[in-house]
Amino acid sequence: MNIHEYQGKEILRRYGVQTPRGQACFSVEDAVRVAQELGGKVWVVKAQIHAGGRGKGGGVKVVKSLEDVREQASQILGMTLITHQTGPEGRLVKRLLVEEGADIAKELYVGMVVDRATQRITLMASSEGGMEIEEVAANSPEKIHKIAIDPGAGLTSLDAATVARAIGIPEGSVAEAVRFMQGLYTAFTECDASLAEINPLIITGDGRVLALDAKLNFDSNALFRHPDIVAMRDLDEEDPAEIEASKFDLSYISLNGNIGCLVNGAGLAMATMDTIKLFGAEPANFLDVGGGATAQKVTEAFKLMLKNPAVKGILVNIFGGIMRCDTIAEGVIAAVREVNLSVPLVVRMKGTNEDLGKELLKKSGLPIISADNMADAARAIVTAVSSH
Repeated sequence: MNIHEYQGKEILRRYGVQTPRGQACFSVEDAVRVAQELGGKVWVVKAQIHAGGRGKGGGVKVVKSLEDVREQASQILGMTLITHQTGPEGRLVKRLLVEEGADIAKELYVGMVVDRATQRITLMASSEGGMEIEEVAANSPEKIHKIAIDPGAGLTSLDAATVARAIGIPEGSVAEAVRFMQGLYTAFTECDASLAEINPLIITGDGRVLALDAKLNFDSNALFRHPDIVAMRDLDEEDPAEIEASKFDLSYISLNGNIGCLVNGAGLAMATMDTIKLFGAEPANFLDVGGGATAQKVTEAFKLMLKNPAVKGILVNIFGGIMRCDTIAEGVIAAVREVNLSVPLVVRMKGTNEDLGKELLKKSGLPIISADNMADAARAIVTAVSSH
């Protein structure tokens, strides 16, 4: 789950991570009022969408008068902001963050992720703040400093200070940088985050350490522990199909192809999509119905896939371990009849009650193509779509 920058900063401040003063705004009048309350002579008006590259797309403006706050807020609110992460369709801006200006002496990068290789939270930091970390890794890998954090000890003051000095934080600001990084680590662990990225972290002219930007992602499987974070979810920033899928406990992600995939198990779903690509086509979605799928769940999955006008065929690939093949077959039959399916459908089932499931499909009288293995199934749906 993603949240907005202003929400991430609210969370970080609870853990002692310092940020510029600011407030979310939902109208132009809100923006002017907040700037007045903050005082000063410089403010930053920032579009709030779930995507990076907002500055390059025109969604972040530094202003020096209340008239400019009004003008820029008017331009950014309601604009369709296009960045390298939104795709060409862009995102509609419905929220702003208005912050006090900052006296930036140095821009740095600090982030935390879960490293699957070490199975530990890893602190990454770089002197190249403001740049994409992937770009730094590709062009100047020596400028990225990493520490795999011992979960028993946590992020120690020694390790944090070592990283701070390695990325060029002035000696007079090292102690504050240590508190900053330790607060970030505590926030990461206690909130079950999967990513925390501060880009840039800044050193001000008077030596303060501030998070000028903040990106936090959370492990969706742990959100039951964090109702306060769930309350921050912005459905306007999510794919409507994925929102609909979550209502039925379906794991769904829209893709750009024309073959809908209904699979049980994330690994098998990935392999199924790869096999479709191997035979020259593109999957229209990732869809994992899970191990406890019912006929109703399968029907909803079909409806979800068919809402995408690009879908020209469907491949159902089921391994009957926990899931019984006859249950899936009943769901497929019910779904085909309910949605009046008009595109080719290939079903491949293996495992528990496999023969019973195949017999149900055969007796249904529906135009369902059966396949015995994954390669045959992918080949069959690609061929059927091509000739349909």
